[in-house]
Amino acid sequence: MTGSIIGILLAAGSSQRFGSDKLTQVLPSGDLVAVQACRHLLAGTDGVIAVVRPGNPILAAELRNVGADVLVCENAIEGMGVSLACGIQASADAAGWLVALADMPWIQPATIQAIANLLRQGSMIAAPSWQGKRGHPVGFVQVLGLELSALQGDYGAKSVIQAHREHLTVFECDDPGVLRDIDTPEDLFNSKPSH
Repeated sequence: MTGSIIGILLAAGSSQRFGSDKLTQVLPSGDLVAVQACRHLLAGTDGVIAVVRPGNPILAAELRNVGADVLVCENAIEGMGVSLACGIQASADAAGWLVALADMPWIQPATIQAIANLLRQGSMIAAPSWQGKRGHPVGFVQVLGLELSALQGDYGAKSVIQAHREHLTVFECDDPGVLRDIDTPEDLFNSKPSH
């Protein structure tokens, strides 16, 4: 495969369980949650589109500052599937995509690079696993772009993965960050995966 592998950083959620905007919380590293997730995604892809909801200029500016192309998804309130579709539509000419969640800042750049490499080597869908549990981000090749760009609701790409599960390449990695997200303030400092 030739062409760009684009990271789609989903950063349009409303953080309802967290109680405030979790993506702009400061991690022990000093980075904002979404900024660290974006930096790691940039390290393993050819570019990142960060999908944000309307009315979040601070987050948009911070993501732009680290090198992401920021896309405001006007219908983000309708769910993750809509945000993902926005990002895919904005980069329809990419050779493939790595779909990452902005509340998962601990995924290592090497893991992201490995997923991108699997796509380049012919995998149709690729995802990491840690201790037998499939995690994030998930990579998709261009042929799945139409299905991804038609997603709706709050289900993300699960339906696309299910429809093509015989083409899913899962690799075991030594990266607990692939399962570790932030739902509560305690998760900012808790080193254990929450899945």
